[in-house]
Amino acid sequence: MGSHPLPVPTTAAGREGLAALLERPGRAVVGLDFDGTLAEIVPDPDQARAHPGAVPALSRLAPRLRSVAVITGRPAEVAVRYGGFAGAEGLNGLVVLGLYGAERWDAASGAVQAPEPHPGVAAVQAELPAVLAEYGASRGTWIEDKGRAVAVHTRRAEDPQATFELLRAPLHALAERHGLIVEPGRLVLELRPPGMDKGVALTEYVRRTGAEAVLYAGDDLGDLAAFGAVERLREEGVPGVLVCSGSTEVTELAQRADLVVDGPAGVVELLSSLADAVGGANAVGGANAS
Repeated sequence: MGSHPLPVPTTAAGREGLAALLERPGRAVVGLDFDGTLAEIVPDPDQARAHPGAVPALSRLAPRLRSVAVITGRPAEVAVRYGGFAGAEGLNGLVVLGLYGAERWDAASGAVQAPEPHPGVAAVQAELPAVLAEYGASRGTWIEDKGRAVAVHTRRAEDPQATFELLRAPLHALAERHGLIVEPGRLVLELRPPGMDKGVALTEYVRRTGAEAVLYAGDDLGDLAAFGAVERLREEGVPGVLVCSGSTEVTELAQRADLVVDGPAGVVELLSSLADAVGGANAVGGANAS
């Protein structure tokens, strides 16, 4: 595998975060979104798979770190399957926080821990077809049952962006009626229980692992909460790096990032470069700490 030089963050806080990670990798956590970050965005989310270089890069990097966590809106088990994470060499300490942290899968046990489903999810699912019909959602709009959440995708609609905007208000009203919130993404509106987002999940994970540095990479609106969490952790003295998996669809994320890379291929290249850079370092704690 060819070695790539580490990119230099464009901000002082980002450079400080990267330096802290490189200096003591065994005390650092790397958090990664899945879709758009480790896997390309595709019209059918069921066809999404991790970039072929993702697992090899993580397998080299993870043993040198305190921990690697994949934080995703998908059910944890689905992300594990589409990522090819189970049983991968070097990933015995990997954790997948699914449904924005409501579910947790540990590579060490292979088990998923999850709460009981919120009753509002089933109620929303039952009403959604009528709501979509009432507001004239164009052909190609479809509903994804995520178990503890439900998502409405417009990427395959005749006019994806217009359909997305059309459905925002009625889906917010529907969610509110049943005690749920709406999480907007890249041409997807997800209705899910309140109280958990990627920022909460990442903050709790950093605290639980005792990490002294954090890098988070994401590409979507749902990752803004995780970016905010890293910014707050920095204020508390935990250095951090914000990485945007270069998306022209979510410019706010790119503007807040310390580093912008070219999609999942760029994320994999960054992970590989980090693995090269810390390859000779003494890993304190290791990937199994949690």
